[in-house]
Amino acid sequence: MTHDYVRHGTTSLFAAFDLASGSVIAQHYRRHRHQEFLRFLKLIDAAVPKDLDLHLVLDNYATHKTPKVNDRQWAQS
Repeated sequence: MTHDYVRHGTTSLFAAFDLASGSVIAQHYRRHRHQEFLRFLKLIDAAVPKDLDLHLVLDNYATHKTPKVNDRQWAQS
């Protein structure tokens, strides 16, 4: 990308699907960086009861591989 790159209204959608209830947690952001992805992970963590395990399926996008995402400090124990 060049310094003057503009997305022209493009949005990034993060979504999580609860198989048991059929509900969807979704959030859209203007940018697609690890900061937005971490914010979404924290949203999921707050919405899911603590006694349930959370399983994430992610693609190979660089946003999902940053150390701040991989160290799993975003997950509250």
